[in-house]
Amino acid sequence: MSSYLDVAVAAAKEAGAILRDEHSRPVKISYKGDVDLVTEADRRSEAAIVAHLKREFPAHAIVGEEGGGQENSSAFRWYVDPLDGTTNFAHGFPWFAVSIGLAEGPVGSEKLLAGVVLNPANGEMFTAARGEGAFLNGKAIHVSQMERIATSLLGTGFPTHKRTQNPNIHFYWQFTLASHGVRRMGAAALDLCSVACGRLDGFWEFGLKPWDTAAGTLIVREAGGVVTDWKGTLFHPHLMQCVASNGRIHEEMLRLSGDIAAGGPALAPLPERTF
Repeated sequence: MSSYLDVAVAAAKEAGAILRDEHSRPVKISYKGDVDLVTEADRRSEAAIVAHLKREFPAHAIVGEEGGGQENSSAFRWYVDPLDGTTNFAHGFPWFAVSIGLAEGPVGSEKLLAGVVLNPANGEMFTAARGEGAFLNGKAIHVSQMERIATSLLGTGFPTHKRTQNPNIHFYWQFTLASHGVRRMGAAALDLCSVACGRLDGFWEFGLKPWDTAAGTLIVREAGGVVTDWKGTLFHPHLMQCVASNGRIHEEMLRLSGDIAAGGPALAPLPERTF
C-alpha cells in the first residue's frame, strides 16, 4: 500500500514545483467554456503527474481533469487534478492544490487506496493510505469533535459554469443561518482536507468530478470522518453530491438538506444509518 502512496507523493511534489514556478509568472489563460478557465500550469502539472504514474505503474488507468491520462480496463484507476482551484491560482489567491487519488475495482463500487493533496503555496501536504490513517506533513490528523451545526464551521463550493441551474445558493443561505458560518474557498480537495484536520466540521458541494474528490474522500475517512451523498449513500468519486463531516453532525446536515429541498422545517429525526 505504501508504495502507491509514495509514488503519489513524489508525483504531487513534482507537480507542486511546477505550480510554484508558474505562479510567479504572468498567468496565460484559456477557457473550456464561458467561465471555466484553464492555465498553462494545469497542462504542465498534469503532464508531469501522468508521466510519473505511467513510469511507475504503466498498466494502470489514469483519469486526468485536462484529458491527459490513459483509459484502459485496469482495475486500478488514478484520479488526477493537476490544479484544483484554477480560478484562485489565476488571481494569485494562494488556495489551490494538486490532488491525486488511487482507486481499485469497478466504477461505482471502487475502493480508495491512496490519496495525496498538496497545497504548493504553503507546503501543506495531506496524505492517506487505506487503513493507515490520515496525515498532514507527516503528523496524524483527526476530524473535529463538534456536536451541532449551530456551533460548526462549514465549507462549500459553487460551479464555474451553469451557476443559475445549480441549487447550492439555497443550501448556502440556509446552512449559513443554521451554523457558525460557511466558507467558500474554491478548492474542493482542500476543503475536504480541512474537514479531515478539523478546520471545518462539515463540507458539501454539488457537481464535483472524480478527480476533485477521490483523494480528499479517503483522507476524510482515514481521519475519522464520514462522506456520503445527500441521501446518506456511501460516497464514491462518481457521485454528483458530496457531503463530508466529522460524523457527529452528519445526520443533522442531511436532515437540514431535506428541509431545504422540501421547502420546510424538519419535524422528525431521520432514521439511523450505517456509514
